[in-house]
Amino acid sequence: MSEENDLIYGVHPVTEALNNPRRKLVGLKASKNAADRLADEIGRARVPFEIVHPRELDRRLGDDAVHQGLLLEAKPLAQPRLDQIEKSGIIVLLDQVTDPHNVGAILRTCAAFRVTALVTTARHSPEGSGVLYKAASGAYEHVPYVKVTNLSRAMAELKDYGFRIAGLDSEAPGLLQDLDPAPPLAVVMGAEGKGLRQLTRDSCDQLVRLDLNGPIRSLNVSNACAVALYALTR
Repeated sequence: MSEENDLIYGVHPVTEALNNPRRKLVGLKASKNAADRLADEIGRARVPFEIVHPRELDRRLGDDAVHQGLLLEAKPLAQPRLDQIEKSGIIVLLDQVTDPHNVGAILRTCAAFRVTALVTTARHSPEGSGVLYKAASGAYEHVPYVKVTNLSRAMAELKDYGFRIAGLDSEAPGLLQDLDPAPPLAVVMGAEGKGLRQLTRDSCDQLVRLDLNGPIRSLNVSNACAVALYALTR
């Protein structure tokens, strides 16, 4: 297996990758039970596969990886440029969110709400990894995952394409519920603890906050993303 390729494990991520016609599949290692479970998908995808003992996947991925008897190697997906992103909905931008579990969960939420792209920086963001794919539970196959060199420049470029950009900030004066959800709209979310960087804040058209009335006024970034997208699309 090549480190240049995507290594995808777990039932849902592997199933979605096998069903994705844009994926170029290299090979699959599967336990007998897992191969039987996905026999139809494996047959349709015509992917070369090898039956292995689950312990071989433990050795390859580590004891903490919940691989469910499946490890797929595939070529990385081609991702769009900013000017190729659909303008018919909402896109989400991440400002230095580095935890692959959080980014994977955000991808899953984005797929649930038909977000047209997730944009993050090439630095200070997780590489495509089995952990991210597993947390995304197959959503990586459905949501364009666009990496840019400089977030503030990318925001300026998106404005040129007609996007309005709103930053989610727990201290913002405006409320998310008052934000016009009409597309094209981009919502920017910052890392836990640090929030949005000052340059990112300055690059937003407006800053808004979730209307939380409990004693804790901030959420985990993936939870905040889910609440915000629900409010904007309900």
